[in-house]
Amino acid sequence: MPPTMDDVTWMRHALDEARRATEHGDVPVGAVAVLDGAIIARAHNRREIDGDPTAHAELLAIREASRVIGHWRLEGVTLYCTLEPCAMCAGAMILARLPRLVVGAPDPKAGAGGSVMDLLAHPALNHRVEVTRGVLADEAADLLVRFFTRLRAEGQK
Repeated sequence: MPPTMDDVTWMRHALDEARRATEHGDVPVGAVAVLDGAIIARAHNRREIDGDPTAHAELLAIREASRVIGHWRLEGVTLYCTLEPCAMCAGAMILARLPRLVVGAPDPKAGAGGSVMDLLAHPALNHRVEVTRGVLADEAADLLVRFFTRLRAEGQK
């Protein structure tokens, strides 16, 4: 499915969230969940600040969206993520019955939405997520490149 102007608008909000992650040393990944034309959840990576390997932006946004709508099934929700999800996050999207995901940058090292594997469309699973890829991909990738360039310059991984 090709991106819409709304997809670009909502992805800009996800990029704002990604920028917030860098304020506390986390990898700049952001996510927003949208239902009926309104953001119902927003999150950014919090692994470093929370000391939690599962504190990915996507999982945090899924949890908040479920809380807001009062149900684990995210029917009608579109999730906007600045980076292609990993296997953990893709699995959560399937379990939440997320109907649609809009992705910014691909993740050629850990992407489970088409780059390394395509868990979101796996034929053996009971749910598939419709994915729109590449929305503001250059901006999303630039945040990641600048973040990791800075870490390398500082002598960190």
